[in-house]
Amino acid sequence: MDLQIAAALVPLLGWAVHGSVLAHRLASARRDPLTGLHTRAGWTARAEHCIRRHPAAAVLLVDLDHFKTLNDTHGHAAGDAALIATADRLRTWCGRHGTAGRLGGDEFVVVIRDLAAADLEALTAALNRPLLYAGSSLPLAASVGACRLAELPVPLLTDALAAADAAMYASKGRGRRSPRLPR
Repeated sequence: MDLQIAAALVPLLGWAVHGSVLAHRLASARRDPLTGLHTRAGWTARAEHCIRRHPAAAVLLVDLDHFKTLNDTHGHAAGDAALIATADRLRTWCGRHGTAGRLGGDEFVVVIRDLAAADLEALTAALNRPLLYAGSSLPLAASVGACRLAELPVPLLTDALAAADAAMYASKGRGRRSPRLPR
């Protein structure tokens, strides 16, 4: 190989490696390290895309009930197992028709293409199924609030999140185990 060609290729190779490392770091920053779900930034980008393409899209907020008690009683490893199990259950429920994310702590978010085609009761049942951990059955409970974007005057993600949040807190007040859609 000609020395001049080799000298020209070395910096290009360095930039290619650098670009690959940066792309990997960006992708990692958009994933929660514990659950593997999208973080707020990664989820928001996907949710905005889904909303633009699917008029029947819906946003769900999920909050684990009594998570602090579970964490304090059984330890942080059990709390982490509960978060991972919740993420897995959300990911399974969404399948290829939606995207789940973890906002932080014990709060999760979902955007789904069509809530009418999804079984919200099945999601609630899955989220409230006990978790087998270290030979014990740990109770899990979650409150779910949902907002269909078609029901909003203007289908904006921020408004859907606010409506889903209000519906989630209403479900907490009604016994925590049944999903709630805004009226």
